[in-house]
Amino acid sequence: MGSGHWSTDVYSAAANYRAASGKSAFAYSDSGARTVHPDLDPDGVFMRESRDSDEHPFTTPIAVLFDVTGSMGNVPRVLQTKLPQLLGLLTRKNYAVDPQIMFGAIGDATCDRAPLQIGQFESDNRMDDDLAKIVLEGGGGGQKHESYELALYFMARHTILDSMVNRGRRGYLFIIGDEMPYPRVKPREVKAVIGDDLSEPISTEAILAELKRKYEVYYILPTAAHHSGDKEVLSRWRKLLGQNVLELDDLDAVCETIALTVGLGEDAIDLEEGIADLTDVGSRAGGSVGRALAPLQRPSVVRSALEIAGGPSGNQRL
Repeated sequence: MGSGHWSTDVYSAAANYRAASGKSAFAYSDSGARTVHPDLDPDGVFMRESRDSDEHPFTTPIAVLFDVTGSMGNVPRVLQTKLPQLLGLLTRKNYAVDPQIMFGAIGDATCDRAPLQIGQFESDNRMDDDLAKIVLEGGGGGQKHESYELALYFMARHTILDSMVNRGRRGYLFIIGDEMPYPRVKPREVKAVIGDDLSEPISTEAILAELKRKYEVYYILPTAAHHSGDKEVLSRWRKLLGQNVLELDDLDAVCETIALTVGLGEDAIDLEEGIADLTDVGSRAGGSVGRALAPLQRPSVVRSALEIAGGPSGNQRL
């Protein structure tokens, strides 16, 4: 996987065809499917691979996994409409060399029929196809927990990144949600969903430490989500990820937030330059993105970036 190149023309043609024919961008889910699509089923998968090639010799792996339970079910629909902007910033603005993007979805293994869905790392329009196959189950088990830890386990043990193997460069993993992981990875759920045999549970802290050897991990909490601002949720994730917990006050800005985070991580831009790039491509998300990424930058840089975006800066707590 990972061959080819993204084409906005191909994306637009597909979108125009769906509009003309009345078809949904999420036809698999919207047609009534309630089980994981075979292409996204993690059961029995050995590895999802981000591989270097003659076509893409210096790959940058970027995985985006979103909670599709409850109020979070609209996130992939927003992502799908903003894909051209995400790829445009990554490639035309040179934020990342040879980006390969994987999409996936997280539910609750205690009760959902599709608790984990994992696509492939793709460089071309097949990433849009993977989004279209996601089941937007909208379930979840309540109690402010979903099976994020099961997704962390899969990404730690069932992905291989040539960027890491060949160059010692980690990939990027973004989790978009509004609840907490369960305290441990449970052998019964791993067997049922992924097919692995575990002799004992793994703490969420332990599997995350393993995962961080491969990925720079970020958690994005949209403030429009059900548990936005929840002190317990934020405290739990901040203990796990520190400054890499990003509160986003505009769900429509999720793609821009991902793109600029990668740009910052690759030292391709600073926040001020990134906000200027958003203005250049016609995005109005600069203020929201600047506030979300404030934990990753010095206060003086954030104030300057927010001034460029036309957002509040002077008395804002950073």
